[in-house]
Amino acid sequence: MYLNCHSFHSLRYGTIPLVDLISQAVTCGVKAMALTDINTVTGIYDFIKGCDAAGIKPLVGIEFRAEGAMRYIGLAKNADGLAEMNRFLTSYNFSGEILPVFAPEFASVFIIYTLENAPETLRDNEFIGIRPEEVSKLFSLELKSKISKMVVLQPVTFRTKKEFNLHKILRAVDLNVLLSKLTDADYCKTSEVLQPLDSLVSFYSEYPEIIQNTEQLIHQCNFSFDFKIPRNKKFYTNNRQSDIALLTSLAQQGLLWRYGKNNIQAQARVTKELKVIDQLEFSGYFLITWDIIRYSNSRGFMHIGRGSGANSIIAYCLGITDICPLELDLYFERFLNVNRKSPPDFDIDWSWKERDVILEYVFNRYGKDHVAFCGTNVEFKYRSIFREVGKVFGLPKEELDLLAKNPMKLHEKNSIVTFVQNYGMMLEKYPNQRSMHSCGILISEEPITNYTPLEMPPKGFPIVLFDMHVAEDIGFEKFDILSQRGIGHIDDSVKLIEKNKGIRINIRDTSISKNEKVANSYLSQGNTIGCFYIESPAMRGLLRRLKCDNYKTLVAASSIIRPGVAKSGMMKEYIFRHNNPSQFEYFHEVFKEQLGETYGIMVYQEDVIKIALHYGGLPAADGDILRRAMSGKGRSLEALKKVKDDFFISCAQNGHPAALSEEIYRQIESFAGYSFCKAHSASYAVESYQSLYLKVYYPIEFMVAVINNQGGFYRTEVYVHEARMAGATIHNPCVNKSNYETNVYGTDVYLGFMHVLSLDSKMALFIESDREKNGDFISFEDFINRIPMGLESIKILIFIGAFAFTGKNKNQLLVTASLLLNNLKPENKNLMLLQEPVKEFKLPNLERSIHEDAFDEIELLSFPVSCTVFDLLETKYRGDVMAKNLLIHHKKQVKMLAYLISRKQVPTKRGTMYFGTWIDNEGTYFDTVHFPDNLLKYPFLGGGCYLLLGVVEVDYHFATVTILKMAKMPFVPDPRYMDAKDQYKTQQQIREDVSSTQRAPYPQEHEINLPRHKMSL
Repeated sequence: MYLNCHSFHSLRYGTIPLVDLISQAVTCGVKAMALTDINTVTGIYDFIKGCDAAGIKPLVGIEFRAEGAMRYIGLAKNADGLAEMNRFLTSYNFSGEILPVFAPEFASVFIIYTLENAPETLRDNEFIGIRPEEVSKLFSLELKSKISKMVVLQPVTFRTKKEFNLHKILRAVDLNVLLSKLTDADYCKTSEVLQPLDSLVSFYSEYPEIIQNTEQLIHQCNFSFDFKIPRNKKFYTNNRQSDIALLTSLAQQGLLWRYGKNNIQAQARVTKELKVIDQLEFSGYFLITWDIIRYSNSRGFMHIGRGSGANSIIAYCLGITDICPLELDLYFERFLNVNRKSPPDFDIDWSWKERDVILEYVFNRYGKDHVAFCGTNVEFKYRSIFREVGKVFGLPKEELDLLAKNPMKLHEKNSIVTFVQNYGMMLEKYPNQRSMHSCGILISEEPITNYTPLEMPPKGFPIVLFDMHVAEDIGFEKFDILSQRGIGHIDDSVKLIEKNKGIRINIRDTSISKNEKVANSYLSQGNTIGCFYIESPAMRGLLRRLKCDNYKTLVAASSIIRPGVAKSGMMKEYIFRHNNPSQFEYFHEVFKEQLGETYGIMVYQEDVIKIALHYGGLPAADGDILRRAMSGKGRSLEALKKVKDDFFISCAQNGHPAALSEEIYRQIESFAGYSFCKAHSASYAVESYQSLYLKVYYPIEFMVAVINNQGGFYRTEVYVHEARMAGATIHNPCVNKSNYETNVYGTDVYLGFMHVLSLDSKMALFIESDREKNGDFISFEDFINRIPMGLESIKILIFIGAFAFTGKNKNQLLVTASLLLNNLKPENKNLMLLQEPVKEFKLPNLERSIHEDAFDEIELLSFPVSCTVFDLLETKYRGDVMAKNLLIHHKKQVKMLAYLISRKQVPTKRGTMYFGTWIDNEGTYFDTVHFPDNLLKYPFLGGGCYLLLGVVEVDYHFATVTILKMAKMPFVPDPRYMDAKDQYKTQQQIREDVSSTQRAPYPQEHEINLPRHKMSL
């Protein structure tokens, strides 16, 4: 009888989570119910599964609304009906038009209007919904004549009075009005709750025909869905046979390319994988991915194939990945095995500049009716909750900021704040809006609107209205088309090197970069700033602690730096064993044989499979079930229990003592949940090597590429510093040398206009295009003639030094600009300046100091270029010890003067502490540790230079300074200001990079609980 139920997927309207809606229906004795969320089908697939499990007949539909008002309810008779509604709603989502007042003619959809909205004439499939409170109106002759077209309409929106209040808050949030400004039309009626079925039916006791109509409608709605059928595009060619034939041919060609002739091991692996791929009918998935890569290569784009797909030798032979699974002993079963019933997924990265081209190809190649992005539900989060809810209660911005930024225990205590907290916490984990998945694309065999309406976000690619988890549940596996700036660094570096040096590098040939000798020396020193994945302070410290100087150690480092591994304490244990290989025993011979590369520690997800296989004697496929279940990806507790039972049975059959097997299983359990895919780490390591190779041999071009791709872990200033340390001469933006992006000429680097704050990007691009058409600017006046720029923008360029080529200083240029532009109307500009010869003005010699230029640069670029930050200090003191000598001062107290690069806040059992990264006056990096008690006395006071006093500690080759005292050092007064109160404000704009984490404190060494000795039995 419930034909109009809303879940919390009716965004900012419904208040009931799906699970709770179904649970309440069971309690109320409901035998059939319809989920009709507003303009969406987001929840219908979870709803169907939940209802089937609860013994309720699920009906699926959509409540169509426009401009805040309900138009009609659509209920699907079958799958065709859902597709009809999806296509109808999609067309209006795409066009932006308002939904029509009356429904179109549907073939397989029932339409229900409210009493107020019903048209005069109803089609065969159209009905009028009568609410219980409207039954009393049916005495009129006009309405009595329509009873044959009436059905029960009992909308469901909330459960309790408190949830009704929450509903009103959601409506106020949605309409962006104060709660007190809502009208009755803005929110639902107080009667929109589930009630026992008998109670609902009793309202219609005098009109049994309405009950019968409703029951008949429910009987005719038979939407069913098979969750076991794959929904992805089935074949790349026409059928399974031709797909596997093409895949086999491509694999054999790739085998020759990658391994040469007569590699028996590689050939056997190819044959094995092809058999599994064909058996599981996944050839089409591989071929579609290969097709995308083929197109990418034809455009000269660089890509990185990573994730578990790199476990496949077929992917390696097809050029999808660049990781040899034989070299790293990668298990294909980690990626694909006979127990896996859904397609695998490849994670493929492109440069952020080229990704949209790839997306356009995919949508055009496979049809816009068959391709869409995964959706995602953006939930109400802590900060947004208090802002949104506080706003509808009328709290001012200052109070909203305090509520959002502070934990609840620090909130002010008053009745309004209490309301905000109570209702805000009810919203936690509620969906707030739909968005686009960052990378997941679905390619469907059937038109994708068979399953969902589509929306068109500003990005320009359609999205489905459910997330990746639902997509997987209903038979889709996404293609991950990702972008990252690291590839942009590499790709742009190669182009800059060819342009600047005439050298063409095939950086895709990983043999030139992976394990390269000089690159390995840079790795071991942590000299990796700018390089993908290995540039953060934590990673550079890890590389130095490990003295990492080879590919396999880098692969391990890429995994153990991950939060889960570090959180478990395995990172500490790995560092200890790496540096002290004689101070531990392998727990069992299998650990030595299979995990010798990582000192008996399960660092990778594949290690779980190895131990299950080689110690437990399980098949590799069962080992992957174990891994998936323990990492939260397995769906079946029964499957996990069976594999666990099989593990112990197999161990006993192999003669292993029970106590030993139980301890090994305990280790498997503790490791599987946090471990990282080895193929993923290996892919990262290869890309890191590519970046590092370019940094080693072409550092200036590489840093310019990093700058133009808008950096990585650090701010632009740090990469400019790296370029300068590599021998570049850094110049301010110049109208003749700079583009929107930064340019390099030999060793001269001209910063791009993109870095100049307050300069309009369109104008910056106009300067670049005009110069390409008409040549360099020959004078300041020539620039004013050619570029339609106002006086204020001209002044920005003058202050940043963009007209240094004229030989005039900034003060002279400012006077000239004022004389030329002050009284000039835009429409007369070309007339005056082009037709009359430019007058030569006699200007006084107006000198400026280097400090004035540096402060201009701080205001416009956020950092100085004309001199270093150290040159701006009042003090001439530069510290007693330089960073390069820290190792020889172990356990000694040192005094240093340094510039703050970044700091990271981390939780400890004693409170919050910080790790700082700095450069000294010589430009060398070093790191500091700031304990909680010390920070109370000597806190960070923003970006700038500090005087540091501390004790040098050396942790496995890595020196840090534990801070005892520190003080921020003042700059010289800003000479551009006469008023003393303004002379120190510019230095407040000096920046720092700050990061934080909300994790639990990492365990201490004694808490890791990993035995360093064999188990005595």
